[in-house]
Amino acid sequence: MQNKVPEVTLGFWIIKIAATTLGETGGDTVTMTMDLGYLTGTAIFLALLVVLVGLQIAAKKFYPFLYWATIVASTTFGTTMADFADRSLGIGYTGASLLLFFCVMAVLGLWYWSMGSISVETVNSPKAEAFYWAAITFSQTLGTALGDWIADDTGLGYEGGALVFGAGLAGLAGGYYWTNVSRVLLFWAAFILTRPLGATVGDLLDKPLSHGGLALSRPIASAVLAIFIVGCILVLPQRAGGHPGESQGAG
Repeated sequence: MQNKVPEVTLGFWIIKIAATTLGETGGDTVTMTMDLGYLTGTAIFLALLVVLVGLQIAAKKFYPFLYWATIVASTTFGTTMADFADRSLGIGYTGASLLLFFCVMAVLGLWYWSMGSISVETVNSPKAEAFYWAAITFSQTLGTALGDWIADDTGLGYEGGALVFGAGLAGLAGGYYWTNVSRVLLFWAAFILTRPLGATVGDLLDKPLSHGGLALSRPIASAVLAIFIVGCILVLPQRAGGHPGESQGAG
């Protein structure tokens, strides 16, 4: 089977950050603006995610719009699931972050133990895709909880949280260009960190002024982000591939 995930380029990360921000504003639109609640919102996006993952696994080749729609569904589900765990179940963002970090590590560990690699270069079979999307979904949910924990519980606010995660991504970029650290490790670390960056930016856009946000319309912000993502998919090269510099790192 062909590899059905996109080549990891600068364009990939631009769309990924926009998708994670859309996941935050889109999830808040359904649960807060539409007032459907966290449980209903989580059920809606879980159903959508299951359908899209099924279509992605059944596809015979890489389809950019299908792939990115699945990413958006996973990040939106992550938003509502993390909010449900914190606000409805009372687990708290600290506890949720620790639990979800364990889940991400467990999935990646099982994937490596089962197939000998957690590189996107190997995502060319239904089994590898199942591990891939499980890892992505847990990492998206972890990112939401982590972003809210840094912004709310530490007192840094949304701008401070965005700066922290932006600095973390800059450090990973430095590791890519100036060290021989495994590209696979750097990829997953960056993939996880882009989610809380998107979460804090999304919260900055749509939260009330009294909570440190800009109080922008959630539906409008979501629509603008969706249009931006579609434009990027049409303009930026989209082809199946793997990590840049794959041979430089183990995985």
